[in-house]
Amino acid sequence: MNEQATAPPAIEEDILGDDLTPWQRVRRNLAANRLAMAGGFFLFLFLALALAGWWGTMGTDPYLNPSQVRLPDKLKPPLAPPNRGAVPPEALPRLGVYLFGTDELGRDVFARMLEGATVSMAVGFVAVGIAIVLGIMLGGIAGFYGGRFRSVDTAFLMLVDVQISFPTFFLILTVIALLPPSIWNIMIVIGLTGWVGPARFVRAEILSLRERPFIEAAVALGGNDFRLIFLHLVPNSLAPVLVSATIGIASAILTEAGLSFLGFGVPPPQATWGNILSDGKKYLFDAPWLTFIPGTAILLVVLAFNLFGEGLRDALNPRAKPE
Repeated sequence: MNEQATAPPAIEEDILGDDLTPWQRVRRNLAANRLAMAGGFFLFLFLALALAGWWGTMGTDPYLNPSQVRLPDKLKPPLAPPNRGAVPPEALPRLGVYLFGTDELGRDVFARMLEGATVSMAVGFVAVGIAIVLGIMLGGIAGFYGGRFRSVDTAFLMLVDVQISFPTFFLILTVIALLPPSIWNIMIVIGLTGWVGPARFVRAEILSLRERPFIEAAVALGGNDFRLIFLHLVPNSLAPVLVSATIGIASAILTEAGLSFLGFGVPPPQATWGNILSDGKKYLFDAPWLTFIPGTAILLVVLAFNLFGEGLRDALNPRAKPE
């Protein structure tokens, strides 16, 4: 009689799961999160639309040109056909209708939304990139030297407290109001005010990693402080920073939309979701699509980034298991 014990299915799954690499485990956990995958799908769609908007701003396609004025077709509702006798043939919509309608100058709202997606993507990624680089540098130095030099950690915490004490949006609004209107100024200001989260994550991770055996081995091999911080400690502390960056992009997009809505964002005639929304409020009852379409787009994109970021946070948790 065979008395060999058979492991329960749950134990077998745990044993097989141990054979996965960390990134394979992250992909498995992320794929099991339906909300995160839905957010990732909308993000992929958002990036594709942003690339289409960039192509339209190159001027190679008159229909996708967001600045193409068609006064005979002003304030056309969504799915309305164009006035073929008054609009140049090369500027007619490809689908035979204005997908999202037109604004007060007859500009196609769909083309302007595509350009707005390009601006949002650029602001989100560049601003968060600046914040991540600055946060990694400050957090890495504070985490490495904080235990040995109390003044370094104290100075870092004071700087964080000062940054947090200011209302971020009003600080950005004040700085933007004093600077010339430019998309680059918006990116830099949002990035310089968003470093606190990544810096705190990196500092906390490095405080727990710097006493590990692999750091002691690197010190024994003659590694200097720069190599220890940026080649050993920082790469092993980036998991929470990735989550912070994903959610930070949503915050940057929302901040840019708020600035553009108030008239302090990207200067016209460049289209952004914020200034489309701002222009549409004048025609809220006559052309409500000018308000609902950009407002819904902002809601979906910010929600998608947040859902994907939350799913990524759970997937990077080593104790997380797929549901």
